[in-house]
Amino acid sequence: MQRADRLLQLVMLLRARGATTAAALAEDLGISVRTVYRYVRELEEAGVPVEGEAGVGYRLGRGFEVPPMRLSADEIEALALGLRMVEQQADAELAVAARTVWARLEAALPTPLREDLVRTALFAPRAFAAPGRSAHLALVRRAIATRRRLAFDYVDAGGAASRRTVRPVGVYYWGGKWTIAAWCETRSDYRNFRPDRMEGPQLLDGWPLEPPISIEDFLDVQRRRMTG
Repeated sequence: MQRADRLLQLVMLLRARGATTAAALAEDLGISVRTVYRYVRELEEAGVPVEGEAGVGYRLGRGFEVPPMRLSADEIEALALGLRMVEQQADAELAVAARTVWARLEAALPTPLREDLVRTALFAPRAFAAPGRSAHLALVRRAIATRRRLAFDYVDAGGAASRRTVRPVGVYYWGGKWTIAAWCETRSDYRNFRPDRMEGPQLLDGWPLEPPISIEDFLDVQRRRMTG
């Protein structure tokens, strides 16, 4: 996350809570208390009235308002297209989330921007999506979010069947199909899997932090394979 985004998050937390400690802010933002102190100084230098009180913590000065959302025409189109793609190409849970975000945007945006959002002529028709493209995607996302293993029967592109137990670390969309980046315990190596080729996937228990299995490590391995 960019520093500017962190600063905005900090302002929104202060606005919502009224008064809170640096330790609580650090925990919510995933940063150190020292970084919170630095961000508060930056906000003060930028003219944001952050007040500090011993034993109470920080709070925003009275009368301060967060500026209204301002988006460019390109940003509006990016949001509209992204939400439409998620609604049509992802799983049912993400589709509902996309519609909810759209409704919230319509309610929050000022009239001219709201009209730009609705008029955006960029679409992602479901009719051209591959059948079963998002099969099991919700379960895979849940496994990644909760750091749990997945077990499933798998049929590869050549028709060979196998039983796999994997540690999923990421999901990629390739325009019509999805792939799962995972550490395959069956092969003791990183592999890509098509969720629409999985049968009977089941969530298993969590997996240990060691050795370090992560999306960053997966990408490093892919780069070495491509350049080696």
